[in-house]
Amino acid sequence: MKSNMDDELSLEKIDDYNDKEPKEKRNIVRLVVVFCILVGAFFAYLKYNSQVDDYIGTKEAPGISTTKN
Repeated sequence: MKSNMDDELSLEKIDDYNDKEPKEKRNIVRLVVVFCILVGAFFAYLKYNSQVDDYIGTKEAPGISTTKN
């Protein structure tokens, strides 16, 4: 009769446990993290440097200017 403990999953049976993960998987994770940081930096740059041009009003009846001063 087979023991139930043999079928149970343990950390030692997982390939990624205790620095046993393949180098390819480690590199892919690093690339994904770097890519996400670069995309976030790009959008932060766009948001920081964009100027809102939502002038409300006309020349005859000036309104509220929402531009950064």
